[in-house]
Amino acid sequence: MMQSTSAAPALSLLNGKPILLNFDGAEMSSDAGLTLLREVERRADLAGLLASCLTDPRDPVKVRHSLEDIIRFRIMMIAAGYEDGNDAGDLRDDPAFKLALDRDPETGAALCSQPRISRMENHLQNAQNLFR
Repeated sequence: MMQSTSAAPALSLLNGKPILLNFDGAEMSSDAGLTLLREVERRADLAGLLASCLTDPRDPVKVRHSLEDIIRFRIMMIAAGYEDGNDAGDLRDDPAFKLALDRDPETGAALCSQPRISRMENHLQNAQNLFR
């Protein structure tokens, strides 16, 4: 037996607008769980903590996606079942992922590309090899 509930999770605002989440409407995204994960990640600031432990070798003038945003996108991809960064190109304009990274789903800038994620992961792997 299905039971309806009127309680909705309290989600953070995006650009001053409320984010509404319910489970009785049409299917809008198969990755809606990212909205809830967004709240957990924001409160724990996992991506920020990881980014603060790393050095970013890129020229700051040319950076379009912060290390924190790249890590946050990768965390969300892993949580949604994308085990490697190869799907980033297809997901960079996905509304659920944009919302999870505090971008307007309709007008917000695209998320980082698959090559950007691969370069970050390779940089981290190379840095790790220095300590072996």
